[in-house]
Amino acid sequence: MSFPQSPTTSVVITGLGFAWADGTPVFDGFDLALGPGRTGLIGLNGAGKSTLLRIIAGELAPAAGSVHFEGEVGYLPQTLTLDTGARVDEALGIAATRRALHAIEAGEATEENFTIVGDDWDVEERARATLDGLGLERIGLDRTIGEVSGGESVLLRLAALLLQRPDVLLLDEPTNNLDREARKHLYAAVQSWPGVMVVVSHDRELLDLVDRIADLRDGEVRHYGGNFTAYEEILEAEQEAAERMVRAAKADVKRQKRDLVEAHDKIAGRLARGQRAQDAGGIPKIVAGGKKRAAQVSAGKHRLLHEDRLQGAKERLDEAEQAVRDAKEIRVDLPYTAVPAGRTVLSLRELELQHGTRAEAFDVRGPERIALTGRNGAGKSTLLRTITGELAPAAGTAEAHVPLRYLPQRLDVLDPELTIVENVARLAPGTPQQQIRNRLARFLFRGQRANQLAGTLSGGERFRASLAALMLAEPAPQLLMLDEPTNNLDMASVKQLVAALAAFQGALIVASHDLRFLEEIGITRWVELDGELREGAEPEPESA
Repeated sequence: MSFPQSPTTSVVITGLGFAWADGTPVFDGFDLALGPGRTGLIGLNGAGKSTLLRIIAGELAPAAGSVHFEGEVGYLPQTLTLDTGARVDEALGIAATRRALHAIEAGEATEENFTIVGDDWDVEERARATLDGLGLERIGLDRTIGEVSGGESVLLRLAALLLQRPDVLLLDEPTNNLDREARKHLYAAVQSWPGVMVVVSHDRELLDLVDRIADLRDGEVRHYGGNFTAYEEILEAEQEAAERMVRAAKADVKRQKRDLVEAHDKIAGRLARGQRAQDAGGIPKIVAGGKKRAAQVSAGKHRLLHEDRLQGAKERLDEAEQAVRDAKEIRVDLPYTAVPAGRTVLSLRELELQHGTRAEAFDVRGPERIALTGRNGAGKSTLLRTITGELAPAAGTAEAHVPLRYLPQRLDVLDPELTIVENVARLAPGTPQQQIRNRLARFLFRGQRANQLAGTLSGGERFRASLAALMLAEPAPQLLMLDEPTNNLDMASVKQLVAALAAFQGALIVASHDLRFLEEIGITRWVELDGELREGAEPEPESA
């Protein structure tokens, strides 16, 4: 896929200020400059990445500062809502041009129709070529949005942006819900983009296609040349250096404390010897008084010197510790989740889903870790919802033999009007609140953080709270099913999730297109859903 070259453009943000309606600050005096090429914008959940894209796109108005760029901006949001009754050409933004073009071809050569078409006589050819390049060749321009899958809808919106040919292209988690084949097409489009592109993503393969990384942290951005792999290598070296500085600073603080104690002891000894000499009558009283005052002044200066040195050592330690990034991990080594090897935890018999997909005979035994793969629209979410009983099967049975919990893509297991503690208490009504708080601390919700309303949590925090609510529920789950769990998670949250699942001792079924994540959680069995549920092989990594 190729695009016409875009003129050199840059995005310049100066003195940006923005806060939410409740007064929560996001940016204050924020500056950023993004030049031509592909920039991967990363940062912790809640750092303001999506908010920043929305401000650049004009969806949110800053309270202060300015955003400047030349030309048009195209924006693919994280959450996409399309009118299911609209036609594909309407979603692509070419419906009016097509109508005018067809009218001219039918003999209605009016000035209005020629004005609408302008120079865009090849609009249909360009549209079909763009759809083909994104793997949407089977989607006709006259079809309705309701006939395409969720992943195809994302690519369709991207196709509309590519046809628009914006100078600045903003992509917010574009690979969410895309299968492997769809991701390959998106990667190709990203590689071919000639203008300014800003990508917010947790997809490491996508981030390895960018020219630079912009790390948004604590309201400021640090720039790193190269792709995400290069960024990780640089960050690892920085963290090793920062940890060495912490060790050196701690040793300095310890040394300064020891020196201060020794100085106190020396001064006290000197004063005591002077006093004994005076008491023994060896020194005239006026001389002894002068020596005592001089010693006290000297002692005061000496003490202040050592106290200043100690304070300086403590400040250097604080600075060194701030340079070391938080690497806290979730701990889910909870009782009653272990499943003995060989025990059957789930049985599917002659199961037929509502849209026709079948699972003749399928069992999950012991603490298996199963990856559920398949193209967009194959029915993976439908299968998981059928297993939970949320959807009724068209035929057959799905029987769980152990307690199970399901975390859907949309993360709607929490009541947004309740606190995190209250949400967990709903699922574990017999558990004392202090015990719930102690367990929530394992999920990094300590102290007052556990009192935060679920509706105010960032994407990563909401996922962590949802996982906590499911894992702390009674009875404890021995089968855990996750649907695209890495969607919208930052890198730190993905690492926390990997650590959490590594400690989980029950059976696991994960529907995901994130191959690297699946490898990291130790998948023991791969199954594919494509008309029927069958054993599969581990997919080969895609070479970008």
